[in-house]
Amino acid sequence: MEIDGATAVALVDFTSGMTLGTLGGNHTFDLEVAAAGNTEVIRAKIRTMESLGLADTIEDILITLGRQYHLIRLLQSHTGRGLFLYLVLDKGRANLAMARHRLRSIESQLDI
Repeated sequence: MEIDGATAVALVDFTSGMTLGTLGGNHTFDLEVAAAGNTEVIRAKIRTMESLGLADTIEDILITLGRQYHLIRLLQSHTGRGLFLYLVLDKGRANLAMARHRLRSIESQLDI
């Protein structure tokens, strides 16, 4: 939540869609519902990559809305496989490049 423009963040298991931890959000934005829905985005992208025979990994997925950025960062560490960080940013206050950089840094410091 120290990332400029951050309004919500979650650590999510995309195999089950369950959140492991959340911070932020509000009564009009159910972070757990949003995180569970984004597991479907990840699963669809993984299926598409497999169908295309792409032998690569997903670093992050960006969804741009009118007033928000939704950034999905798949964890690449051995202990983080199957997990992703989900960050919601206020588009008017966020620096997208810095947010992506900070998520990479946070990922490298996570001990799961």
